[in-house]
Amino acid sequence: MKERLNMLSTCTILASLSLFGCDNSAPTVTVEDNLIEAATTVFTQGNIYTVNSKHPWAESVAIKNGEIIYVGDDASIDKYIGEQTEVINLQGKMMMPGIHDVHIHPLESGSDATHFALDENEFNVENYLDDIAHAASANPNATWLIGYGHTIEALLASQRSPKDILDEAVPDRPVIIMEQTSHSMWVNSKALELANITSESSDTVGGVISRDENGIPDGILYDNAGNVVMDIAMHAQPDAAENDYLGLVEYTIPALNKHGITSISDARTYWKRGHLDTWKRVEQDGALTLRVSLGLWAYPEANDDRQLSQIAALYQANPESNLKVNQVKFYMDGILVNTTAAMHESYDINWLDLFQNKGLNYFSQARIEKYVKALEPLGFDFNIHAIGDRGITEALNAIEKVSNGEARHRITHVEVVAPSDLTRFAKLNVIADAQVAGDFTNPEHWPENIPFIGTERSKYLVPIGSLAKNGATLTLSSDWNVSTFNPFIGISNAISRAPEAITLEKAIEAYTINGAYAMRQDDLVGSIEVGKQADLIVLDRNLFEATAQQIKTTKVIMTLLKGKFIYSQ
Repeated sequence: MKERLNMLSTCTILASLSLFGCDNSAPTVTVEDNLIEAATTVFTQGNIYTVNSKHPWAESVAIKNGEIIYVGDDASIDKYIGEQTEVINLQGKMMMPGIHDVHIHPLESGSDATHFALDENEFNVENYLDDIAHAASANPNATWLIGYGHTIEALLASQRSPKDILDEAVPDRPVIIMEQTSHSMWVNSKALELANITSESSDTVGGVISRDENGIPDGILYDNAGNVVMDIAMHAQPDAAENDYLGLVEYTIPALNKHGITSISDARTYWKRGHLDTWKRVEQDGALTLRVSLGLWAYPEANDDRQLSQIAALYQANPESNLKVNQVKFYMDGILVNTTAAMHESYDINWLDLFQNKGLNYFSQARIEKYVKALEPLGFDFNIHAIGDRGITEALNAIEKVSNGEARHRITHVEVVAPSDLTRFAKLNVIADAQVAGDFTNPEHWPENIPFIGTERSKYLVPIGSLAKNGATLTLSSDWNVSTFNPFIGISNAISRAPEAITLEKAIEAYTINGAYAMRQDDLVGSIEVGKQADLIVLDRNLFEATAQQIKTTKVIMTLLKGKFIYSQ
């Protein structure tokens, strides 16, 4: 029999996609009497990369009510086309699974709670005076003035005390400005006063109060010392929750969908700031066009027993919900350029006068062990920030000592990895999560770390090639806004960063099936297979026929979540 397909809704969705040749005349398609199952949507004539090693490529995909019911060639697709089936001819375009970004800061980076941003390319911080003063006048009702954007290098190069510069711009209100890496804060005298930080104050756990030659705080708060004060500032903002919400629904989530991202892990959910409530509100309002796993921030300064009880009570992994509260975010250490990353050997310069000059710990190995013992049996997986080789070793040690081996813990950043630890990721079933979308991680920038850790330790930073060769499950993520969340820049850099490059296949796996594994949803998504849900993207080019440079400019034409169009170009 012959049946006429209803193409109107597809044409509405794809009105701007003339490349698909969609029109409302609706072609007449022959449907066999032995129709197996009428699909909701069918894609034909595509280059469909499935990320299924048994059947890596296909031409057609059929979806019914959000579930994939057919993956194969065009010759057999007619059996899934019924009267109401939407048929989309991909005309050779590449389809692949939706992208996972398992380390991103969507609330912090996209919120309107920040009042101003500084020019990241300005190297003379004295030139920020007018911008900061203008921000103060433009936000007269802000209890704390919150900014973002300077570099620590520019601040340290100043001839004046950082505190004095801010005091000149804003003498009567507290000011806190987050440095680009988020691993230091720039504050004025009023902020120090309200945070009760004086020359007599001790450093916080995992943090350092920078001081002048007389021991007086100079306005720079490193790592957790800055986080503690930022908590105070955020709590003082009466509209912080609303700004967080608006940032997510008006910009961040649509932008992620536009770049083909269908799943994320929030890598630092400040549950004491109300972040969890914000995410729940987004879901309740029907605006959550992402699968989200929240990584509850483990506060280093907290009482462990109390915090363990609080985190345990927040666990949620309802399979019907796009929102899961099933991860915990820990920091082992800081970063290299602050000399706060935890290293086995001392830094080549003594910047902060830390113990043995080997960096610092937010959490010690013993504390991580305590949290693994308590939270792993409840279903929590850990996302552990570790940049220095000692921090990575201690995180692996803790997991090896007390984990049951069934968890899906991951160590993120993995910048300086001891050679002896390269094999331990696979052995211990620990995921290696890396960020290479930022050009500063490319090999040509490795020598910039020589002043801090010397020539030998500055080689092979973020060794994704070596980790992959040693069998590690590798995920690639953005750490946005430290780096762009555009996954195609990450893929491009991953395959071209010799001598630590990986193949295109490995890079795609890292952003799809491996990310799904890290989020405990590889049974649902991450590859294009019958029985899985249709989180799919269509690209404007075939990545396998493009150069690394061309991959960087890839555009997403459409994004689907559970078979529904959440973005179209």
